[in-house]
Order: sequence, then C-alpha cells, then structure tokens
Amino acid sequence: MIPTLTLKPREDERIRAGHLWVFRDELRNVPSGVATGDVVRVCSAQGISLGTGLYHSTSTIAVRLVGGEVEALDADFFTARLRAAAALRDRMLPGEASYRLVFGESDLLSGLIIDRYNDVCVVQMLSAGMDQRRDAIVEAIRAVLPGVRGIMERNTAKVREKEGLELRDGVLWGTVPDQLDIVENGLTYRIDVTGGQKTGYFLDQRINRAWVGAVSRGKRVLDCFCNVGGFAINAAAGGALSALGIDSSAAAVESARRNAELNGLTNADFEQANVFDVLRREADMGRQWDVIILDPPSFAKSRSAVPRAHAGYAELNRAAMRVLAPNGILVSASCTQLVPEAALMDIIYAEAARMRRRLRLLHRGEQAPDHPVLLAMPETQYLKFLAFDVIDPDGRGKLSA
Repeated sequence: MIPTLTLKPREDERIRAGHLWVFRDELRNVPSGVATGDVVRVCSAQGISLGTGLYHSTSTIAVRLVGGEVEALDADFFTARLRAAAALRDRMLPGEASYRLVFGESDLLSGLIIDRYNDVCVVQMLSAGMDQRRDAIVEAIRAVLPGVRGIMERNTAKVREKEGLELRDGVLWGTVPDQLDIVENGLTYRIDVTGGQKTGYFLDQRINRAWVGAVSRGKRVLDCFCNVGGFAINAAAGGALSALGIDSSAAAVESARRNAELNGLTNADFEQANVFDVLRREADMGRQWDVIILDPPSFAKSRSAVPRAHAGYAELNRAAMRVLAPNGILVSASCTQLVPEAALMDIIYAEAARMRRRLRLLHRGEQAPDHPVLLAMPETQYLKFLAFDVIDPDGRGKLSA
C-alpha cells in the first residue's frame, strides 16, 4: 500500500498544472513511518490523487513526482522511461551518438541526468530517491542501449549534500576509458569523462556552437570561458581568421589545444587566464575583436546571489563591448536559470546605452533539443544565447552625437 500525503487547502494548483515538486510547507500531513526514497501518493485537500513520486524526509522538496500513478520505480519502470527518452533524441538529433539521454524533470525523472558519449554513459543522481535506485538505473541503461561498454557516475555536485548524499564518482559497470573521442557538428573532441567538468562536456550548446561557426569566416574571434574549445574550434573550422579561447583552467586549455590539433586547425589558439583580466588587457592595448563569445559558468545558484549575478553579467558584457570592433558581433550566453532572458537582455541594453553603442539582436538560441523544456517547470529552461551586432552608421562604432 502506497502511503498518501495530503496537501494543504489551495496548494494543488501548481501541481495540477504539471509541476513536479511538492514542497514541505505545502503538505498537511505525512504518515508515520514514511522514509526517504519511499514511493508516495500525493493528494489534494479534497482527496484527489495528483500522482506518485519519491519522498524525502528533510529536503525542502518533500516529494519529486514522476508524472502519473506509478506503483514501483524498478528496472522495468526506468527501462520504459529511458526508451521514451531515447526515442525523443533519435527524432530530434538523428544519427548522433553523443547527447543528453535524460534531462531530469523534462523526462519525468526528477533528480536524474544521463549523458551518452558514444558507447559510454555518465550518470548524475541528484536526489536521494534516484540514488537509492542506482542499480535499477544501470540495468535500464544496459537494456535500452545494449551497445554501451561502460557506465560511470559523476556524483560530485554540491546539490547532493542537500539531499544528505555523499559525493562520489567511479565506474558503475563495464569499462570506462579516461578519455574518448566524440563528434559534434562534424568536429572531433577528445573529452575526459572521469575528470572533466560536469559529465565531461557541455552538450547543451551544440546548435549555438554551429551558429558561431557559420558567422566567423574571415573574423577575429575571442572565445571567453572556452572550456575544451567548443566555440573557438567551430569558429576556426568555419574559416575564422583567428580564434583565441580563454579559460582559467589549465586542464581545459590543454584539452582545447589538443582538440584543435585533432581537427587540423592552425587558426585556433588558447590561453590560460582570467577572462576579466584578458578583456582589460585587450582594451589597454587597443585591440579589437570581430566576434566575442561570453559563455561563463552560472553566476547564481540561489536567489540571494541574483543581485551579484546581475552585476557580474553587467561587468562582463561592458568589458567585452570595450574591445568589440565596429560592426562586430557580441554573443552573450547565460546558464544561470535564475536570470531569465528578459533580465539578461535588459542588462546588456543598459550597458550598451551607457557605452553609447547601438546593438541589434541578430539571433537568440537556447539549450539543444536533448535538453527539452518541460513547460510546467520553468526550472528546466536555463540556457540563454543572445547574439548582437553593432550598428556603426558613422564609422566610429558609437552613436552619433
């Protein structure tokens, strides 16, 4: 018998609309004996079932619903969900061998991330309920992707600590090489799934990287926060005059240089440095760039950090505009979910107005389709990608007086 948790009156509207998180302060009661990781049913104050999910005894998110009525989250359940997730990726990214197979709530699997890199899968279990079902998840991956030779967990995200989980990584099944080669947009990347950032590569910018490559021919391109070189390498392959990637991580810069070599690109270079320092240096030296890509890590993990994030985006975009050539292209990306696109647009507009530069929006992008957005959960929509050009009617790169 599945335990039933009842919501307080008038706390069911968001859940009825499809949101998958039930917060602790929304619950009227929790039956005794319900433990973290148990499957529970959530009902409205009128006793109408709103679905089943996984319970946590101390987390602010008390229940993570799984979309519908489910009796047990076993290997058969995960196999069915992973088959549906794989079918979506096959439709949206046909022929691709590297993609995000499961994107948590968007695949009705709250707290679970699975990235596929050819014949290796990397798993993140960000909730206690998913962590307890690790073996069933591994079994399901093997059933849905029988060609997989290794499954690894990268469970070192700090959010696990909020769920009372230890931080750990390691091979769960099979054999996982330290490095493997993947192909994206026709370019080869050698990635480190055992020691690289997140699960080894940022798959969400796939389409946006191709866009940068398409507008870079004959341009001088500066890729800020380049990680393993994605934007700079696409720019170089697209015919950039030169592409320079900047990252503070020595390991990332080394990987980026190797990836450029793998693709036979001699017009891409990389430098280990602080991006803000480099932008100040370029301004001091009077150098300008035709295309500048800003793709920083998240500036805010909590609402209390949002004001600092706004200030950080303002400073970064202002510094970039100082070295952006007349008629140049500014690409400003943000993976901070708590800073929506409209807020980022306002920040960039305010800084452009302050510097008397007239920007024109050319393109807006978002996360790739293997990171789908569940409409009822704005938390699943996080990546913003805005590209502007500078209108220069008087040839000076500034507004006319």
